[in-house]
Amino acid sequence: MKDKLLHEAREWFFTLAIFIPAFYIFSFLIYEQRVIPSESMVPNLQVGDRVAVNKFAYGYSRYSLPWGAWRLIPSGEGRVLGGKPERGDVAVFMHPHTDRVMIKRIIGLPGDRVQMIDEQLYLDGEPIDREFVRRITYNPKGRRRTVAREYRETVGDTSWLTHDWQQGPDEFNRLDSTPEFVVPEGYYLFMGDNRDNSEDGRSLTGHCPENAQGVVDRAGCSLPRGISAEDASVGFVPAENLIGRADTVLFSTYSCSKADAEPCMKKRLWRGL
Repeated sequence: MKDKLLHEAREWFFTLAIFIPAFYIFSFLIYEQRVIPSESMVPNLQVGDRVAVNKFAYGYSRYSLPWGAWRLIPSGEGRVLGGKPERGDVAVFMHPHTDRVMIKRIIGLPGDRVQMIDEQLYLDGEPIDREFVRRITYNPKGRRRTVAREYRETVGDTSWLTHDWQQGPDEFNRLDSTPEFVVPEGYYLFMGDNRDNSEDGRSLTGHCPENAQGVVDRAGCSLPRGISAEDASVGFVPAENLIGRADTVLFSTYSCSKADAEPCMKKRLWRGL
């Protein structure tokens, strides 16, 4: 009996000694799974979606290391084998001011001029194509029942769906119209698809002050007085902070009973983004 237990323990040891490093290397170099924790990317991502994150799409930085191992690597700049993100990508990244992993859509590339005017997104001074799709009634996380207008936004050959609430919370209504943002070289501007339920790159709390012309065009400043790192928005996100591109919803624990949505989104299984 003792010999059998030792044999079993030895087999488990060698199995784990092979499996754990292999899984870690796979998660570092190829794909890792992330769970959607909030409603900021509704309607394209729902709370409970399990998303496959493509790690080689943008190359690698210290934030590519899974399971918090990036904390062991000194801070630096740049990426190894870095690919170029594209506008419209849904990307996973490290919040520039805290140790929170975020997922939002890349709207502004380096050099872009980005602005919101009365809920309309402008790029380089021109409104992007925006088509009304439908109205959806839902009750997000215990808030009062509300109606969202669903739009399809299109830039070039890329399009995505967004939600604007007819009566959004006051803290997000202020993001319907913003100053102009000029994205610095080496940085990106992110927005959530659920525009009235996303604290993202439109919020000034994570940005440098506006210049004399009222334009936000710098990055790397200290946070405004009275704003803690936990309360700050993502501001402009450095290229180093990119973790990967969210490619596929593997499966979801989302249910209509949780969201109380009409019409209800169907559960997703292996659906591309």
